[in-house]
Amino acid sequence: MDSETINPQPLQEERYDMSGARLALTLCVTKAREGSEVDMDALERMFQYLKFESTMKRDPTAQQFLDDMDEFQQTIENWKEPVSCAFVVLMAHGEEGFLKGEDGNMVRLEDLFEVLNNKNCKALREHRDPGEELPGDELAVIKKKNPPTIPTYTDMIHIYSTVEGFLSYRHDQKGSGFIQTLTDVFIHKKGSITELLEEITRLMANTEVMQEGKPRKVNPEIQSTLRKKLYLQ
Repeated sequence: MDSETINPQPLQEERYDMSGARLALTLCVTKAREGSEVDMDALERMFQYLKFESTMKRDPTAQQFLDDMDEFQQTIENWKEPVSCAFVVLMAHGEEGFLKGEDGNMVRLEDLFEVLNNKNCKALREHRDPGEELPGDELAVIKKKNPPTIPTYTDMIHIYSTVEGFLSYRHDQKGSGFIQTLTDVFIHKKGSITELLEEITRLMANTEVMQEGKPRKVNPEIQSTLRKKLYLQ
């Protein structure tokens, strides 16, 4: 094919409907994690600015991580109006694929994530317009197929404070570079969440963290199954 005949077209931008309620949950193990309270304060300011109904819980055990996520899912399902977005922050020590509760026991991240997937949290599915009847002979096309379905794990974005296999750093007084950078960008910058996360990654990549007298580098990792542009502002 002659490359000169190709005429790439710009993508059509579709946005998630953010007109409904916004709910946030923060679960934070503060014990032996100095600086955590500073991070929680920053998150609370961010949620207030972005108009999220925020719930914060400190020092959950491994089982309470699961119980609190289940309770949050029920809150979403029973909310008085449609919910457009759920924002969950999990802060604790851990290892790859696991978080350590206040009691020292581990909880699997996948067990926490699946609580809010499309199968288990139907209230977070996008509401579909059933359409309207047209007058006279103006006939709408009807596809004689099953109702549309969506994958179980779509419309989610996971943001990790560091790339898998590397450490995340937190200052005893200033909090973690990741949370402080994220909250600052989400409040003071405008753009889709993907663009904002690129800015956060850029800022963190340009910053050195001093740990035990040595300069360290750290940057977040993003895993996304978003199908549209997500704007929090």
